[in-house]
Amino acid sequence: MTTQSPAGPAVPPVEAAREATSAPMSPPVPTDRASRMRDLHPGWFAAVMGTGIVAVASDGNPGSLSALQPAAHAVGVAFAVLTYLLGAVLLVAYVVRWVRHTDACRADLRHPVLGAMHATLPAGLLVLSVMTTAVGPRFLPSGVTVPLAGALLAVGAVVGLVLGVAFTYTLFTGEVAAGSVNGGWFIPPVVTIIVPVATAALVPHVGARDARLLLVLGYATFGMGFVLFLLTLGLLFARLVLHPLPPAALAPTVWIALGPVGVGALAALGLARQMPVANGATAGAVGTVSLLFASALWGFGLWWLGIAAALLVRYLRAGGFGFHLGWWAFTFPLGAFTVATLTIGRAWQTPVLEVLGAALYLLLVATWVTVTVRTVAGTRSGVVWRR
Repeated sequence: MTTQSPAGPAVPPVEAAREATSAPMSPPVPTDRASRMRDLHPGWFAAVMGTGIVAVASDGNPGSLSALQPAAHAVGVAFAVLTYLLGAVLLVAYVVRWVRHTDACRADLRHPVLGAMHATLPAGLLVLSVMTTAVGPRFLPSGVTVPLAGALLAVGAVVGLVLGVAFTYTLFTGEVAAGSVNGGWFIPPVVTIIVPVATAALVPHVGARDARLLLVLGYATFGMGFVLFLLTLGLLFARLVLHPLPPAALAPTVWIALGPVGVGALAALGLARQMPVANGATAGAVGTVSLLFASALWGFGLWWLGIAAALLVRYLRAGGFGFHLGWWAFTFPLGAFTVATLTIGRAWQTPVLEVLGAALYLLLVATWVTVTVRTVAGTRSGVVWRR
């Protein structure tokens, strides 16, 4: 297996990173289009996820200041447009790579780090679906938002399930060292947890019969993703306790656990809000239980945020790590947790959580700007194309 530079877009293989005492020499930057397309990093769609969640968070007007609401909506629309453009370009690139370089894609899928990152594609499509229902009505024609959100949901859910099963199958049938466990493995589970968020958003726009089907599918995929999240969390926790810390280049993946936490809380609350369509008699009880569950899950996320921040500081004090596309792992998980914080705070009518959510939003925007600037610079210099 070829060792990859921490400065490149791909994270170095864990087994090679453990054996190396110093960073390997950087491989040459590919300059021709064919090489760049063949080696296109499967985690590029994380940029769509990170930008889309900023659009949703901005549109929600963190802080709930009425004077800032028009500006918040405008910022949300601007980020939404950028997300659509970015998603369209990357979707074409992903399809072309799968068609022309199928063997390279399959090889990445079998990699213990890169394999899980294929799931950023369906995750990005699902984030686009959620963003379309949340922000789309502000600038898209009324007859476009629901069909577009539904199409993105259908494609994202199917592709997510296929890729998630395929990646897990490679783990089950291959020989994976315990030290290879990493936070990137949370990406396939988070895909299925985003599905109920998207289905809940579409329930008000369909008939009663279809609404019940969406709710059933929503709860089914929520259970699927949440159980997988717990299993993966156990693996990662044991890996962090029983083995040396992962290489510094894998530091951003620790933050990915905030994604299932934030999205899981939003899924529970979103599905509960739509329960009157299926069973009005139990809707109140379901809403209460869901709020309690979301709050408890959010509490764990707050604890994990502290752990992730502490480990990041440790990595930085030990010398840090060069830029690679894995830095986008800082954006969507933090954004999902930010939106969950605001949603739970408003459900409990607790101003303290609103203030905390606004502070997290400012951190999210600062993180997005930093990663975006580094991505643009890396694209110009060719760093993001290095494998």
